Amino acid sequence: MVRGALRGGRPMRGGGGIRPPFKKTFVPRHPFDITLAEVFFPKVAPATDDSALTAALLKRNQDFLSPTPAEQTAIGNLVSKVQAVLDNLVVAPGDFNTCQLEEVRQVGSFKKGTILSGNTVADVVVILKTLPTKEAVDALAKKVEADLKTSMKTEVLTKGEQHTILAHERGFDISNQQAKVRILISTLPQNLRKLEPEIHMDPKYTQSHLAAIRHTRWFEENAHHSSIKVLIRILKDLTKRFDAFSPLSPWMLDLIAHLAIMNNPSRQALPINLAFRRVFQLLAAGLFLPGSAGITDPTEPGHIRVHTAMSLEQQDACCYTAQTLLRVLAHGGYKHILGLEGNTSIVREMSVWNGVCVSPLGAVYEKPTDKKEGDAEEDIEMIENENEDDGSDDGAE
Repeated sequence: MVRGALRGGRPMRGGGGIRPPFKKTFVPRHPFDITLAEVFFPKVAPATDDSALTAALLKRNQDFLSPTPAEQTAIGNLVSKVQAVLDNLVVAPGDFNTCQLEEVRQVGSFKKGTILSGNTVADVVVILKTLPTKEAVDALAKKVEADLKTSMKTEVLTKGEQHTILAHERGFDISNQQAKVRILISTLPQNLRKLEPEIHMDPKYTQSHLAAIRHTRWFEENAHHSSIKVLIRILKDLTKRFDAFSPLSPWMLDLIAHLAIMNNPSRQALPINLAFRRVFQLLAAGLFLPGSAGITDPTEPGHIRVHTAMSLEQQDACCYTAQTLLRVLAHGGYKHILGLEGNTSIVREMSVWNGVCVSPLGAVYEKPTDKKEGDAEEDIEMIENENEDDGSDDGAE
């Protein structure tokens, strides 16, 4: 007979077995998105004439953000020469046996076609078959430098075209006065567990370089539309001019630009003006706030939401700044947002647009003060469902 129960009957009031401990369950919410909900909220007024905003966006991209033909040529020439040398080391290393190259892949903004004017830097990931010791990376840099000089000995080089090699913790740089190619070193995935910090490159760098290859491959397959590239350049410019947006990584910008343009009921690319507004609408609605479903990284297992790389203060600042700028945008202040007029004080000071005052919003999140120094900050968005019955592995986030 079970303790606390009558013979053949139900347990007595207050009795029964021991209740399992309460477990917090993370249930992600999706922020309101008028583009997806438009069928439930039909417009009652004619659409706003956004031709001026569209023209301003295209002008900003073409005249200020896109690299010039000279910049494109300079970086393209250097990338081609470096790529040829590295490819030759893959197929015919000769007497170079300090390390073995498995693959050479271009990554980053230059490969994606989203590079900004004035930033003539290209990224190339070199995957080694062998373990990436610091000595091997230094030897590879010297070998590449020597092979470059050999391949260019018949060319007449100006002073600005003469290249230099500079080693750093991620690999090494090959640069001249016009462009730079960053060689990022990584190794095969099965070698990552064998890395020792004292001997080899930092594992976090080698893993991030492999992730860059996955990001570039996904972008080429899913985000090749020209409007996405235009929007990414504009968003990159915003992260440079508005401090609250600076924590947004290039990968976050790639994903939110793709979401804003392609994720809609018609599955057709939205016009650039609507997509630009939608980015602010999503951020203002809390897309990158704690508890939000956010944007799941399509290149990683475990349903990782990209915005969890930001601190809670950064998430809050990103949201309230977007709310302020969305109100400015709604009343015609797009030129100040794009940097065509004025400055970024509109997010710190009151501004007036066509007789409407827009007061900047402030922080909502307050960091707890009752916790001891060094205690981990518990956030409900980092607590996943650990129910053993369904075998959830969301905790990988």
